[in-house]
Amino acid sequence: MSNAEVLPLLEADGQVVVPCCPPLAERPMTAEEAETAARMFKALGDPVRLRLFSAVASHEGGEACVCDISDVGVSQPTVSHHLKKLKEAGLLTSERRGTWVYYRVEPSVLAAMGKLLALPAAA
Repeated sequence: MSNAEVLPLLEADGQVVVPCCPPLAERPMTAEEAETAARMFKALGDPVRLRLFSAVASHEGGEACVCDISDVGVSQPTVSHHLKKLKEAGLLTSERRGTWVYYRVEPSVLAAMGKLLALPAAA
């Protein structure tokens, strides 16, 4: 019988979200958990994507119009490509409003990332 702690469900705006993976220091990851975490870290491993993710996460109100975050030193089609990769990795959600697309980092994503990298509590 395993004595690994099961992470509690995370709540974001009343929605219960299951974290992707156990904390790294808790136990070895399963192959599925490692795939999920690797997809997330791979998406953030590109400096432009990390800047875009940070721009959305730190934007007032927790969401940003693509028109407000596209000044990252690459062309607009490249910005769209990187935002698509962040969405595919489950790090961003988007909503079209008229001409513009608004991106949001779900609070549960940030909470799950924090749990994944958390150190074990001191005994």
